[in-house]
Amino acid sequence: MTAVDTSWIAVPRRRRNGWKGLRAFVIRWGALVALGVVWEVAARLIGSPFFPPISKVIGRFVDLWFSGPPSALFLTERFGTDLLPSLGRLFGGWGLGVALGILLGVAIGRSRTFGDYVEPIMHFARAIPPPALLPIFFILLGIGDGMKISLIAFAVVWPVLLNTIDGVRSVEPLHLDTSRVFAFPRGKIFFGIVLPSASPKIFAGLRVSLAVALIVMVIAEMSSTSGIGYNVVIAQRSFQMLDMWAGILVLGIIGYVLTAILSLVETRVTRWHQGSREGVQ
Repeated sequence: MTAVDTSWIAVPRRRRNGWKGLRAFVIRWGALVALGVVWEVAARLIGSPFFPPISKVIGRFVDLWFSGPPSALFLTERFGTDLLPSLGRLFGGWGLGVALGILLGVAIGRSRTFGDYVEPIMHFARAIPPPALLPIFFILLGIGDGMKISLIAFAVVWPVLLNTIDGVRSVEPLHLDTSRVFAFPRGKIFFGIVLPSASPKIFAGLRVSLAVALIVMVIAEMSSTSGIGYNVVIAQRSFQMLDMWAGILVLGIIGYVLTAILSLVETRVTRWHQGSREGVQ
C-alpha cells in the first residue's frame, strides 16, 4: 500500500490560522483605537477639566516619564521614583503570593487530611478584604516596602491557592494509577503528571491574581511617599487632573503588558492542553 501525501492539508490550515490571528489583532487594536476616539470626542464636547481628552493625557504621560535624554533611554528622573518602586512592590508581592499559593495548593490538593484541617481557616481568611487589613499590616510591619509587599502577597495567594487545589484534585486518576503501577518516583509523578495536569487552572489563578496585585499595590501606596498609587492620590487632591489621568493610564498599560506576557507564557506551557481541546472539538 502506498502512502498518501497529506502535506498539502497543512498549508491551508496554516493560512487559516494566520488569517485568524490577523483578524484577532485588528479587532483588539481597533477596539482600543475606537475607545480612544470616543474618549477624545466626548471629552472635547463635555469640556470638563476633570475629564481631559486622551491626547492631552498621553502627552502628559510622555512628559512625566518618557521625555528624558537619549543617554537615559528617554526615561525621566520620575521614572525611577514613580514607576520602578511600584513595579518592584508589584513583582515582589505577586511572586511571593504565587509561590505560597502553588506550594500550599499542591500540599492541600494532594492530601485530603491536611485539607480538612486547613481549609476552614483558609476560607475564613480569604473572605477578609485585603484593604481592610491595611491598618493591621501598617501596625505590624510599618510603612515600608515590606508592608506593601506582604499585603499584595496576602491578596494574591487566594486565587492561586484555590485554583491550584482544584487543578491538583482534578488530575486524571488513571494517570496516577499508571504511574504507581510502573513505580514512578515521586518527583517524576509531581513534575510529569500532577503539575502539567493542574497547569491550566493554575494559570487561570495567575491571571486573576495579577489584576488583584495591581489593585492592592495602588491601595497600599496611598499611604506611601512614592509610587504610582501615591502620585495618583496626590494629583487628585491637588486637582492636577492630567497627572492623575496619566497615572491611571500607566496602570492600565502595566496591567495590559503583564497580562499579555503571562498569556504568551501560558500558551507555551499549556500547548498540549490547547491541542487536546482542539482534538476533542
